[in-house]
Amino acid sequence: MEPSGNNTIKLSLHRTLVRLSRCEAMWHSVYYSTLLKSFLIILIISICGGCENDKRVIDEWTRNVVLNEEAIGIETYFSQKGVMKAKLKAPLMIRVPIIDSPYVEFPKSLHVDFYNDSTVIESWMDSKYGKYYENLNKVYLKDSVIVITDKGDTLKAQDLWWDQNEKLFYTDKYAEYHGKDKLIYGGKGFEATQDLKRRTFKYPTGTIKVTDSGFPD
Repeated sequence: MEPSGNNTIKLSLHRTLVRLSRCEAMWHSVYYSTLLKSFLIILIISICGGCENDKRVIDEWTRNVVLNEEAIGIETYFSQKGVMKAKLKAPLMIRVPIIDSPYVEFPKSLHVDFYNDSTVIESWMDSKYGKYYENLNKVYLKDSVIVITDKGDTLKAQDLWWDQNEKLFYTDKYAEYHGKDKLIYGGKGFEATQDLKRRTFKYPTGTIKVTDSGFPD
């Protein structure tokens, strides 16, 4: 039996609805697939961006993290060409190994004995604070700095640099020098060798004993 007209219309309509359902299903599939892909792309970008940020942060943290080294009751020696030139004692030493400018800090005072070429003490120094710059081979001293020679010559300052390479003390601030029949104030600076035998004052004032000829004794 052949289908009637109404049956033909129903069949055609059914086929059309089936096609529409399939198209709708395909569209939803494509839509959700596209949405999923977009989400995955965004997620990957976020993860990669997060990784980059984390790496940047980690690098920054790594760069800034410095493991200090501490020692109590230290005694260390300084030498040149195998000859001992100084001995340093301090109750506390803190070494900060910064890559560009490592330094050693002595926050609770330090004492240094200076030796001549015969390894005999020729002068000594005390300070309540010191900071040794390893790359410069210099020590910054402050707070009640005093240097005394074996002859009794004395240098006092609140702020002083010790240059180990040049074997010099210097400052651009006020300093006092007390020697035999001498009392000199360096109003704006002072420079001297470690043994205080050679001294240079900036804007000095003070008293000096002179001979009958009018020259310093």
